[in-house]
Amino acid sequence: MRRLFFLATALLMALQLPAQTWVRVNLAGYLPDDCKVAVLISQESVEGSFVVFDAMTDRQVLAGTGHAADASKWALKSGWRLDFSELTAPGSYYIEAAGVKSPVFRIGLDVYEGLTDCLLTYMRQQRCGDNPYNDHLCHQHDGYIVEHPTRTGEHIDVTGGWHDATDYLQYTTTSATAIYQMAFAWQYAKDRSVFGDHFDATGRPGANGIPDILDEVKWGLDWLDKMNPAPREMYNQIADDRDHAGMRLPYRDSVDYGYGPGLGRPVYFVTGKPQIAGKKVNRTTGVSSIAAKFASSFALGAEVIRPWYPEFAAKIEGKVQDAWDFALEVPGNTQTACVVSPYFYEEDTWVDDLELAAATQYALGKGAEWQRQAAYWGEMEPVSPWMERGRGPGKEYHHYQWYPFINLGHWLLAKSDDEAVRTEFTAYLREGLNDLQARAGDDPFLHGVPYLWCSNNLTSSAVTQALLYAQATGDPSFREMEAALRDWLFGCNPWGTSMICGWPEAQMPGFDTPTDPHSSYVKMNGDLPVGGLIDGPIYNALFLERAGDALTRDDPFAALNQGLAVYHDDIGDYSSNEPTMDGTAGLLAYAASLEAQGLAIKTEKDRYGAIVRVHPDEKVVYLCFTADVNFNGAETILKTLQKQKVKGNFFLTGNCLRHIPNRNVIRHIVAEGHYVGGHSDGHVLYCDWGTERPSLMSADSIMADVKANYAELARFGVQRQDARWFLPPYEHYDARSVNILRGMGLKVVNYTPGIGTPADYTIPSMDNYKKAQPLIDGLWKFEKEQGLSGALLLIHPGIDESRPEKERLYNRLDEIIRHLKKKGYRFDRLP
Repeated sequence: MRRLFFLATALLMALQLPAQTWVRVNLAGYLPDDCKVAVLISQESVEGSFVVFDAMTDRQVLAGTGHAADASKWALKSGWRLDFSELTAPGSYYIEAAGVKSPVFRIGLDVYEGLTDCLLTYMRQQRCGDNPYNDHLCHQHDGYIVEHPTRTGEHIDVTGGWHDATDYLQYTTTSATAIYQMAFAWQYAKDRSVFGDHFDATGRPGANGIPDILDEVKWGLDWLDKMNPAPREMYNQIADDRDHAGMRLPYRDSVDYGYGPGLGRPVYFVTGKPQIAGKKVNRTTGVSSIAAKFASSFALGAEVIRPWYPEFAAKIEGKVQDAWDFALEVPGNTQTACVVSPYFYEEDTWVDDLELAAATQYALGKGAEWQRQAAYWGEMEPVSPWMERGRGPGKEYHHYQWYPFINLGHWLLAKSDDEAVRTEFTAYLREGLNDLQARAGDDPFLHGVPYLWCSNNLTSSAVTQALLYAQATGDPSFREMEAALRDWLFGCNPWGTSMICGWPEAQMPGFDTPTDPHSSYVKMNGDLPVGGLIDGPIYNALFLERAGDALTRDDPFAALNQGLAVYHDDIGDYSSNEPTMDGTAGLLAYAASLEAQGLAIKTEKDRYGAIVRVHPDEKVVYLCFTADVNFNGAETILKTLQKQKVKGNFFLTGNCLRHIPNRNVIRHIVAEGHYVGGHSDGHVLYCDWGTERPSLMSADSIMADVKANYAELARFGVQRQDARWFLPPYEHYDARSVNILRGMGLKVVNYTPGIGTPADYTIPSMDNYKKAQPLIDGLWKFEKEQGLSGALLLIHPGIDESRPEKERLYNRLDEIIRHLKKKGYRFDRLP
């Protein structure tokens, strides 16, 4: 009855609302050479003409008419695909169509900057045993063997690994897959510098000389090693659905599995036979699916961690052959077990796991026999079944029935030196993508993925396969579909929401990301599981069956949830709004490929996201000068720069630009080729001076101020596309304001912390007054200890008249430049 009430209420709400129209875009933005398509959808009949505007100037930059699409599966009357691919200039834009505006979005090489780090944030949050996110130990008594013919009840140490989702179960099925996909992302990344080193092996802040993604791979492998302690001894699962006992923090998990509250959980032995746990019997037929996952993850995992952990790599590599042999001895699938409810991972496929294990060995140079084995098993499943069959509503489908959702073994064989093998498996990849494209048909979002539980995992797999196929063949046939699948995850979907918690970071007006996901951290702490890829839209009928009575409040998406699939940003909806560990890991390879395209300029950032070094691997210094109305040192600075034949970087407020006495010197600065950028219009203060830096301005206010600043810059011939570097007013900001500025297409910079020179604004009446010589001495000391490679060296060109002339640092600029030139530094404008 509650489900019928929910359905009736949602329908009534939708009928009472006036007809609505929406323009959906990729909220993260678009790479310059991307296929760029926004989607117009409406509850009424509308035309598809559209206009693109520059968000900084509100000037029209492009106009066009979209391609009509069929939005009926979303219970909508109109759908249009608005192609603006010809627009490639970096900047911020918005689209107007049918009387409505899209959110502001960016075009630029750096629009995906930080995405891989964001996804890894969630992986660290999911760690079991020692959790760095909450800084507590958990599940220290795991666990007690079950389903073993002779050792049931015996304790075994299997601490570690990751919690599967909001529940605290742990599965080899998903964990081994996550390990492989992260190792794959590293092994085959075109530019590994996208993977930062900001955390140590325990997942806590602090670099350890190992990329964070490999710290995570090692963390998973340590646990996987424990789950396979001896030949033919493998374990598939820790805990079971008795875990579903309400939300609680992991270190407060007191579920009693028969060993005492919180004193240990069952560890399921791999038997290769159906396991009965309560009333539900799983459909296990063999061990191949699980044993082959051990083999492939150990093989590739050993390869990627070997430079840092050679002994451990040798240990797990030594387990590969036994795992492979075991997989062949007892062919078939291994499913997980449940006790209370009939919900478990019902993986039916296993030949794809054998293919991947063998293909991995071949790709690592282990011999041609491995390729023969991989091709043999791969031919048994040419296309991933979910791609081929789809499975619409009303058709029987078992949870995670066709897993993993992407067959990376096909791609490894499509890279074979054997032309026949390469041709065969390239065709299989193409066939799966053809199936998806055919199923998408004339959908405005070009989205042919079935809306099964965890449909976002399917979308992530599909977009990754499209990328890998294009890389292997150069065939652009699926370019538009790949872009549509990617854009779906980042906001170009019926609900206009990103499917990643906390991403994109730039929360511009109109942006929507999951704020109330099904997460214990949200309920207990009010924290967001940042970086987690949520389950995603689910068939309406399947939602009603699985979670129809789970919503906790009225549905703000009611008007958009009348069609084939639904999504709810509601903590109660575990079917569409729960982040998952394996889904998040599965997106890393594609994320790395996106982020790598914006790495032309290497930078270092501060804790708030502002860039504080540019090209830190080069002996280059960027002289920076920020000014409001007072610009009394500008002439002196300009003469010094001319004398030393170096370029500087000037960041000017609208106040400075409007002040009539400043006009001539500003014209000279522009004419001589120095960088000129924004510093706000009214020299506003973005956030409080306190340690927490609470925000003082709304996003709309910041945007309006910046637009006014750039309008003043334009009066001096400085165009937005030539002035993307922006230094915030007062050199003071918080992460929110930095993200808003990034969302406007700006690159936010600040002086390099520790240089000391910004204190040159102080005057004798201040307690923190600093004379020029101590500032210069401090700069030389900093250079000796930390270097100035890539540093932004700030000197104020506008100084209060009460500071003595001889103490004004700009009068010592010539000395500073000469000293640093002798040390091998060069000076430049920002690139």
